[in-house]
Amino acid sequence: MAAPIPLQGTIDLELPRARRVGSSDATSERIRRVMKRIVASYPEFMRRDQLDDVERVAFHVEQVHRPGARLADLGGGIGLFSPACAALGMRTWLVDDFQDSVNHEHPIDDLGVHAGHGVQVVASDVRHWGEHFADASLDVVTSFDSLEHWHHSPRPVFQEAFRVLRPGGTLFLGAPNAVNLRKRVAVPLGRSNWSHFDDWFGPDEFRGHVREPVLGDLLRMMELLGFETKSVWGRNWAGYMRGGARRALTRIIDVPLRAFPTLCADLYVMAVKPG
Repeated sequence: MAAPIPLQGTIDLELPRARRVGSSDATSERIRRVMKRIVASYPEFMRRDQLDDVERVAFHVEQVHRPGARLADLGGGIGLFSPACAALGMRTWLVDDFQDSVNHEHPIDDLGVHAGHGVQVVASDVRHWGEHFADASLDVVTSFDSLEHWHHSPRPVFQEAFRVLRPGGTLFLGAPNAVNLRKRVAVPLGRSNWSHFDDWFGPDEFRGHVREPVLGDLLRMMELLGFETKSVWGRNWAGYMRGGARRALTRIIDVPLRAFPTLCADLYVMAVKPG
């Protein structure tokens, strides 16, 4: 096991307003240019999916981007977020157990994308991730679309986040909403709001959604862990990745729905460790 990472100075992260505090149009454009260059470094057969994910991941990056900040991303797999942060000047660690089927088919070391852009990869079960980091050694901890897959309580995972974050450090979480508008309509019509049957029944080990949160779950989690919640967002990314009528409908309802995060498909909470 690697020695814990020591604290070396601090980086002040500004908190987001509507989009990102201090994130100018020029900065947003630069983030997307960098990400598209990273997409080109993936194997050709992966590029379409990664390119389709640029807007979602750019939203994540915009909220935490600060050159020189130290960031650990939990459960990010082979996605764009951690190499984008590293390429944009953040000291970035990716923590993942790399046990999903895609990781067996395309090992992260073979891809070379993350290491090639300066990401330090920590292959670890998320329950033990804190063992790799010293107290108050990070400025940001992130986790997107990961906690709903865990077969254990998220409490010890984020207790470790509280420990390794410096005072004033940021925890930024994203997860699917268990009671979004689509599910509120679909369930009374007899459609399941759980994982697809084949994803659950077929594999020997189920890696799908175990428990999706609602917004109140995320807010209570932050309170019980001692964080101060600063911002909440709702977004609807999946609809943009589908074709035809669903994509057209998403374009119509997405922006109005953002005023009501509890109805959105994707929930985000940003919190800070009190100084």
